Amino acid sequence: MHLQGNTGSLEQLQKQTVIIIHPGSLYVRIGRASDSSPHTEVHAIARKRYPEGLRHHDPMLPPLAPLSMEVLQEMEECRLQVSHTLQSCLQSDGRRRYATPPQQIAAFNRRAKPEVGNSVPGTELTQSEANTVIGNEVLRLNPSLDYNIHFPIRRGELNIHGGVGGSLSSVLTDLQEIWSWVIIHKLNIPLTNLKHYRAVLVVPDIYNRLYLRELMTLLLNKMGFGSCFLLQDHVAATFGAGLPCACVIDCGHQKTSVSCVEDGICHPATRVRIGYGGGDITQLFHWLLQKCAFPYKGCDPATNPLDAALLQNLKHDACHVNLDVCGCTERQFVIPPGLSYTIQMADECLIAPLGMFSPELLGVTGPKSIVTQKRSYGDPHDPHDAEYLRETSRRGAKEVLEGVVSQEGAVVGESVGGGGGEEDIVVDAMLEGPQGQPSQPTEFVLGPGQLLGLDQAILQSIDRCGTDDLKRKMYSSILVVGGGMKFQGISTWLQNRIALQIPYMLRSEQMDIVTSPKEMDPQITTWIGASILCGLESAQELWIHPQEWEKSSVKILRERAPFMW
Repeated sequence: MHLQGNTGSLEQLQKQTVIIIHPGSLYVRIGRASDSSPHTEVHAIARKRYPEGLRHHDPMLPPLAPLSMEVLQEMEECRLQVSHTLQSCLQSDGRRRYATPPQQIAAFNRRAKPEVGNSVPGTELTQSEANTVIGNEVLRLNPSLDYNIHFPIRRGELNIHGGVGGSLSSVLTDLQEIWSWVIIHKLNIPLTNLKHYRAVLVVPDIYNRLYLRELMTLLLNKMGFGSCFLLQDHVAATFGAGLPCACVIDCGHQKTSVSCVEDGICHPATRVRIGYGGGDITQLFHWLLQKCAFPYKGCDPATNPLDAALLQNLKHDACHVNLDVCGCTERQFVIPPGLSYTIQMADECLIAPLGMFSPELLGVTGPKSIVTQKRSYGDPHDPHDAEYLRETSRRGAKEVLEGVVSQEGAVVGESVGGGGGEEDIVVDAMLEGPQGQPSQPTEFVLGPGQLLGLDQAILQSIDRCGTDDLKRKMYSSILVVGGGMKFQGISTWLQNRIALQIPYMLRSEQMDIVTSPKEMDPQITTWIGASILCGLESAQELWIHPQEWEKSSVKILRERAPFMW
């Protein structure tokens, strides 16, 4: 017992020198691995604009897209369809749901006049003379001030664009300044001491190798950490939830990603990232409120971050998927300088979250991308990279298979397709099936003009698992993390949608949809998982030091990364 206590205190001591960094589109979460929760800051930086300099302003919410008549008609038809579905649902006591007519709600909201009340702390705009403003204060900057605002991550990727501050080097500089500021001001660690600290960077399950290489250089050579390693977010989420395997759904502010994780391995073929998240639901909610005469006519989330924050808060307070709530509800909100509005809302509060399952509604923020893990086609920094291994394994496999398998029976070295990834170093040489068909589906299948809803993404991700036994495991353990789906009742809706579509032979005794593992906030599940993993004895082999990185660069990632490079 005494030894166990010493081991535990030693591990805690070691964790105090590990800093976990989990960057996202809206927030960055940074803290010591020994902390119970991370510091959360808005992941943005505002820079004073040069006189006559070009203007750039990344909005807090995904920008609205110009809507053609066809898109508007499609959105309206989808809204009516979801509304009719809700009205046909039953409440928990067996009664049919009822809805308040939109005209009645609109009539009330048109009569709503602002009342003068007390201003809410934290909603006042600030004036600033600083050259840079970082974190939460960026949202409170007066829009009339000459600042360019940059969010370095958009839709789950580095925010590379053609405007001011949109180059890769500029984005990396923004990341360095934001992370350094949080470490200095929130963790009270001088940057000169970082050589005594280790860093764990949580990266997306679908990643860009070039960006990961640059981020490693940023942490080890520019910021000066003593060592670091990279960890995929979905793998970290399963550690945080205490699940050995799960189909992980990470719904963030601007993207939703799905993949299947088994014993710390995120299967490449199952990974998919869709270009919508909680911010798109907020914009949809605003669009729905405007249809029932939203009384705050001057609301402009594109240029005023406080308006964007107001809509976010209104969504968090009002939106849900509780079928027992019928009719209209009243809500109050306050805008600077202390004007209070009372508005009525009805099924808009349910329709907005259900946009995840009817993504045509999310057309309000434009077309949605679907990204899968692409195979590597060579890296000039790594002469023995995946392409080299693929070619040598292809030649070796061909020699072995010649004379054993007919040319029609096997095609060696063909990619498993868009869903494949870094692990096709190993699996690329798999044989195809007896009819020459690949052993797994290659792309996420969509009908003509169809968008990928969350339930479809989950079903298709699980369908890419290698065996029926693994598919059953995934259907029985679905983990939801991130802040984009924090709506009461959405897990029940998701469970019902998936249960109706599971192939009969894959149905298991139970389906667990975990949204608050161990009663923790799903927004920090991944960060907690990273802090747990870095304390394990097996993690001691993962650390990469600056000297090793300078000498070997990405070659050492192929050897040390906890995922196949």
